[in-house]
Amino acid sequence: MHAGNDHNGAVDQATKDFLAARPRLFGIAYRILGSSVEAEDIVQETWLRWHNEDRTNVVEPTAFLTTVTARLAINLAQSARVRRESYIGPWLPEPVDTTVDPQVGAERAEALELAVLFLMEKLNPVERTAYVLREAFDYPYHRIADILETSEANARQLVSRARKHLAAERRKRVSPAEHRRLLEVFLAAARTGDLSVLENLLAEDVVSYSDGGGTRGASKVPVIGRLRVARYLAAFAPRFWPEADIRWVEANGRPSVLVSAGGNAVALLCIDASADGIDRIMWVMNPSKLLPYVASLSG
Repeated sequence: MHAGNDHNGAVDQATKDFLAARPRLFGIAYRILGSSVEAEDIVQETWLRWHNEDRTNVVEPTAFLTTVTARLAINLAQSARVRRESYIGPWLPEPVDTTVDPQVGAERAEALELAVLFLMEKLNPVERTAYVLREAFDYPYHRIADILETSEANARQLVSRARKHLAAERRKRVSPAEHRRLLEVFLAAARTGDLSVLENLLAEDVVSYSDGGGTRGASKVPVIGRLRVARYLAAFAPRFWPEADIRWVEANGRPSVLVSAGGNAVALLCIDASADGIDRIMWVMNPSKLLPYVASLSG
């Protein structure tokens, strides 16, 4: 009887340790993978491993769980890269609702915006993981080195390379208030097909990405350049917007617009903006990414 109580107590403690770490584990896996569905799978697999582990030798449960999660996510990210090469059209990350947990389990809301997750796809999974652990979760380099089974010097190199890559790809962002204003003006101009307003809003090298995953009438190639994007938006305005209902939402820490038609969500519109104007327009239209997000909004 006594042994049974000890066992139950150990299982209860293991469950408490896991649940306490769970938001962080999801936050790490989500940033490495850019997919909330895949991140949930990783968290479940981490739980199974934790449950079956001989925990008597585990001194720091959170450190153990973080290490398992990060390594599983790296492995999945490596196979995901191959899968995404055959993805139809542009691939965008899966959005998450950040109204409940503004930082999605992290010390700070870094590496969370849709545009950053999108750019991080160009990093290899180990660089991406090092960057996430350092920038979002403030892990010391020696801990990052342990998780990645590398030297501390190499961990520093990985983070440095990732920072340089992202800095080269992305200009300084506008304030949250300006971001919201630009999206409001953009939405009004896009709905009416106002070419001159659109051209004034867009950066010269703006890119519009539509992720339909081959299942919707989304553009299968990115639309590039101020004039091309403005004309593209103006051309499809009469077909797309008259039937549409819009709802302001938050996705990945930024204001976004959920577009529905006939009561069904058809797109999540997000932008990325700098002092030069809107430089990325992202339309998440793939139902496998859109529907989990919409479900999370309704709680």
